[in-house]
Amino acid sequence: MQNGTRLAAVDLGSNSYRLEIGRVDHGQIHRAEYLKETVRQGNGLDGARNLTPEAMQRGWDALARFGERLAGFKRSQVRAVATQTLREARNRDEFLLRARTILGFNIDVIPGREEARLIYQGVAHMLPHTDASNRERRLVVDIGGRSTELIIGQALEAKVMESYRVGSVAWSMKHFPEGQFTTAAFRAAEVAAKAVLDDALTTYVPDLWDVAYGASGTIGAVGDVLAAAGGEPGLITRDGLEWLVERLLKAGSADRLRIEGMREDRKAVIGGGVSVLRAVFDLLELEEMRVAQGALRHGVLYELLERDESVADLRTTTVARLASRFAVDMAQARRVSDTAAILYQQLEPASRGAATTSRPGRNLRKIGWAAQLHEIGIHISHSDYHKHGAYILDNTDAPGFALNEMHWLSQLVLGHRGKLRKLGAMLDDETFVGQLLALRLAVILCHARRDPDLEGLRLARPDTRLFVLGCRRDWADIYPQSAHLLREETLAWQKTGVRLELEDC
Repeated sequence: MQNGTRLAAVDLGSNSYRLEIGRVDHGQIHRAEYLKETVRQGNGLDGARNLTPEAMQRGWDALARFGERLAGFKRSQVRAVATQTLREARNRDEFLLRARTILGFNIDVIPGREEARLIYQGVAHMLPHTDASNRERRLVVDIGGRSTELIIGQALEAKVMESYRVGSVAWSMKHFPEGQFTTAAFRAAEVAAKAVLDDALTTYVPDLWDVAYGASGTIGAVGDVLAAAGGEPGLITRDGLEWLVERLLKAGSADRLRIEGMREDRKAVIGGGVSVLRAVFDLLELEEMRVAQGALRHGVLYELLERDESVADLRTTTVARLASRFAVDMAQARRVSDTAAILYQQLEPASRGAATTSRPGRNLRKIGWAAQLHEIGIHISHSDYHKHGAYILDNTDAPGFALNEMHWLSQLVLGHRGKLRKLGAMLDDETFVGQLLALRLAVILCHARRDPDLEGLRLARPDTRLFVLGCRRDWADIYPQSAHLLREETLAWQKTGVRLELEDC
């Protein structure tokens, strides 16, 4: 990527939305602009885990301001990611539909472990690069509004990642209602946090890391307060945490809290955040933690910089690992993938040889991934393997993928055979329909588990809701079973409002 290119990352966090704009300079990214909006969307989930209208509006308003600032950016220069609140929200699609329009860019809801991986990338890229740092084993902790991520890594590689559903906003709402600080409330909050984080005891033992780093909101806020009180800048100690809790108890409530170094927007959630941080210190036997400059948004920026190679390779590796784990017939997967690609390239000539960062290239790559995984559920149930495959993809950790990307793949796998009405509104998407048809036809043409004869076959799209598959004149006589299955396929599409017509098949 050329020097001077601008890149932007949008982080839709549970407490705050952030926009980081950086400029590329010899492989490094330097901040050009930073905007932060305290949205507190994490406390806008009702009892049914739906975002309230007010919480959605706060998010939309912040994104409108970000969108204005991002005017003129290309799609390849911007990535927006959403975290725990939108992972939880049952009505997230309602929010995202309007949010994407307002922002002007796609928004990826990322899984917890993917969030952890990106956090580590942000922290690692912002630390000094020396021979010693390359050998340093790091524990990275990020306490967000509704989740806490723990990562162990070395150099630029995250090796162990986990996300826990405990955070500053959620714990402040639950244990410090109306912002009241009491000894009993801190005790209850810390015990509850330890119960959630208990699994970390066996995974993040002190023997596995050399230095502990803390990233983002809560930890940055605590570090600022301790530094303002005379502590070593960028360092949080156990004694410093005890001092801070005493100050909070002395104030009695967030409204009466007057403490140098703490921003007004942090006071309402500091009780929950400090409780979680103390729980981490106790469980992992920490005496001190260094405050890191990098965060999720920086990891997103660096992946934008390296996206052509690193992310594509990571996703490809993820798909290969899933296929191997579930013992997919790799020869058949390759056969279907190659056939689907040929058919889709006939529909979308721009996808032939397209860069993976371009829309046609991304669409073609998704078909390949879906084809590789279309039989992922076959060892669970032969008759309903497409349903099990879709479930696996919707509920698996997949490094490099956002939740919405995995759902797209799951729907391609679900729809590659059987009735189509089960796909619902997905059939309203023209891109999805083209991908799905190419995949379904490929599965039909490869039904004998041998390379199909594609000579003379031509797939066209005269209209957005009409597809025509043409065959050479003797093709149906040579392959009567395939021709029969293709005629059955035309009937399947009739019930969807999409037509598939055959010529000489």
